[in-house]
Amino acid sequence: QVQVVESGGGSVQAGGSLRLSCAASGYTGSILCMGWFRQAPGKERERVATIYTSSSNRVYADSVKGRFTISQDNAKNTLYLQMNSLKAEDNAMYYCAAGRSWNCPERNQYNYWGQGTQVTVSS
Repeated sequence: QVQVVESGGGSVQAGGSLRLSCAASGYTGSILCMGWFRQAPGKERERVATIYTSSSNRVYADSVKGRFTISQDNAKNTLYLQMNSLKAEDNAMYYCAAGRSWNCPERNQYNYWGQGTQVTVSS
């Protein structure tokens, strides 16, 4: 089993920055991909970014390209999401997820989920 716990959410003005963290524990050797998702009220949960743990290849949603950066610290078993130039449309609950698949474009390919951390952007 793998546990993931997010932290770092909060309130920020538009144009500001936040960094989210996700600490993974348990049998992390089985994890091949990790990702950040978000869900705004009344909307579907959407993928924000994915990183493949062995290659460090990254994939981003078009809406965050150039503003968000996903990274990992393997020594600390921690995933990060650096969010810059935040916009009101980035308001959402952000979730960390970990998957055992070699290819993880879809939500259902992630096996382990955190409880989420709220990001509020005021304009």
